[in-house]
Amino acid sequence: MKKYSLFLVFFLFVIGMNAQDARSFSLNLYGGYNFSDSIDYDGYSATVEDGFQYGAGFEYFFSTNNSVELKYLRADTKIPFYGPTGNQINAGNDKGAFNFILADFTHYFDTGSNLLPYLGAGAGVGIIETPQGGSGTYFAWDIKGGVKIKTASTVSVNINAYLQSMSAAVGESYYWTYWYGPVAVDDYVSTFQFGLGAVLSFNFKN
Repeated sequence: MKKYSLFLVFFLFVIGMNAQDARSFSLNLYGGYNFSDSIDYDGYSATVEDGFQYGAGFEYFFSTNNSVELKYLRADTKIPFYGPTGNQINAGNDKGAFNFILADFTHYFDTGSNLLPYLGAGAGVGIIETPQGGSGTYFAWDIKGGVKIKTASTVSVNINAYLQSMSAAVGESYYWTYWYGPVAVDDYVSTFQFGLGAVLSFNFKN
């Protein structure tokens, strides 16, 4: 209930601002909820369970309504791992975490009001932490869409939906070619987690 009351207060105090000014920047605080995803490979499977995500980012508007952002996100979760017979291999020891360090580009659509819909995408690295394997670093990307609600103060609220992915090489498959004989090709598995979140932004001008 407190969260909804906070959103209501922001709506009541908004004013008719529109474009996001060039050469301004924002400090963004992230909070979201990631939904679960399943991974299958060669008879084995794993589940990335749903959970909360948090983080922070620094966003710079290099032109009107266009920005680049460097952000860090973390989600503590459970990652149960199952063998070919369906038994959980890491029972009682399946806690882990997903970390994302991403560089995003975002475009805000000017509506002539305090509401700025936006679309964005980014890429970077993902770090998976597991009790068994320590940590590993992999390629990661995200896409997002939402609306930024500007207010009379330096604080604004973003409400968004996003999709995050991380890919890791897990082995090799061999294919026969006419000229070279057997050729090894890396096999990859990827996570795809959909989420819903909110961002508290503190906006500043140079």
